[in-house]
Amino acid sequence: MKTKIAVANGDGIGPEIMQAVLKIFKAHNVPLEYEFVEMGKSYFDAGHSTGMTDQAKETIEKLGILFKGPMETPKGKGVKSINVTARKVWNTYANQRDFRTLNGVETVFSKAGIPINLTIVRENIEDTYGGIEHLLTYDVAVGRRIITRPGSEQVIRYAFEMVRRKGYKKLACGHKANIMKLTDGLFLEVFKEVAKEYPDIEASDIIVDDLCMKLVSRPQMFEAIVLTNLQGDIVSDLCAGLVGGLGFAPSANIGDNISIFEAVHGTAPDIAGMGIANPTALLLSGISMLRFLGYSSNAAAIENSLLYTLEQGVHTGDFGDKSTPSLGTTDFADAVIANLGKVPADGGVFADADFQVKQNASPIKNKLTLSTGAKVEEEMIGVDVFVESKVQPGELAEVAKKSLRFNENFNLVMISNRGTQVWPTGSIYTELVNEYRIRFEKKPGTTIKQKEILHIAADLSEDVKVCSVEFLMNFGGKIGYTLAQGQ
Repeated sequence: MKTKIAVANGDGIGPEIMQAVLKIFKAHNVPLEYEFVEMGKSYFDAGHSTGMTDQAKETIEKLGILFKGPMETPKGKGVKSINVTARKVWNTYANQRDFRTLNGVETVFSKAGIPINLTIVRENIEDTYGGIEHLLTYDVAVGRRIITRPGSEQVIRYAFEMVRRKGYKKLACGHKANIMKLTDGLFLEVFKEVAKEYPDIEASDIIVDDLCMKLVSRPQMFEAIVLTNLQGDIVSDLCAGLVGGLGFAPSANIGDNISIFEAVHGTAPDIAGMGIANPTALLLSGISMLRFLGYSSNAAAIENSLLYTLEQGVHTGDFGDKSTPSLGTTDFADAVIANLGKVPADGGVFADADFQVKQNASPIKNKLTLSTGAKVEEEMIGVDVFVESKVQPGELAEVAKKSLRFNENFNLVMISNRGTQVWPTGSIYTELVNEYRIRFEKKPGTTIKQKEILHIAADLSEDVKVCSVEFLMNFGGKIGYTLAQGQ
């Protein structure tokens, strides 16, 4: 019985490399049926702001699997990336990308005899990829970075389970919790909590800039790494560079109901239609998809054929020995097909369990609300009011104090500019922009309500432009906000 999946050819070289991959699947009798869906740049241009037709969305949600080529998001039209939108809308919360040394793909590390075999798991839904941005003033833009406890737990637990399936011994958490103490701090806290449930796995954490340095100097130190969305995006592309580039980097976006397997390299419009594109990344992503669907034998046979083909020096024009002729897209696919049944010199891969086999999900009637269910005592402490002003900090402090003339429950405790305290203390050398944060905190022994906080902002708005308001909270006796630099 065949499994039906949704297929989107993509833009630029997408249709060519997709045709090559599906041709290889057909040659090995992979039991798949394809329903082609309309997505990508041409559908943006046709007026579909999401980059896909309603029918495409309905098909993908019905089938639960999307296999897609690279897609372009039009620039300068105010539309969101189709790639990011698809991952987020369908909650494919874990992005798994496996990087390994491929014989026939020469790199600095292959020349040095250092084999690379590591997996990056990237949180795929949250972080700055929410794209929640505002101009508070003409000169000051802000972006909201959302990290949640349930979202972090989803991807971190996935990473630990993946490590067990692969037979790895180590999982590292890459983070920047030394600076982003609440957002990355939450991600790291959840990592440490979940790690307790996996005593057989060596769990460690590493600051992301140190991680990048070690990856380009000693990548063999790592087996698997889990990161937040933006940092994971950057680090996974860095790892692609270690093994030859994005043309050799598979990508799987795993969700509980819908999963997406795709090539993450560009659409290469300069060579589109020339028949010379390298289909390897999309083929490797397709092999991951086969394992996810339970077709591990097909996956192993096709991967072994690809590895053998590369080992023999067969290559497209973007890599390999330039003294030997390069093959076009179709001829490269034909070479892989001709080598089906062969294995590389190292014995190749087996029908292993890189992915938990997809289970048919129950129909969903309502949107799922994620929650840890934790009951934590909450206390309102005060408020940060962000304002636009060009006056000196001392002058702004007098304006802020004026807003408290009808409210004796609060103290003005701090004013900052770009995160650095400029009142009541600071340095004359701190340069200022026209957006400040004014912090009011309740007096000891008092209890405050939201309404009082909003009244402060309203009173302040009589003298300065209020750009934004953030409540200051304590959760379980711990402050839920950060101090300013210098505070």
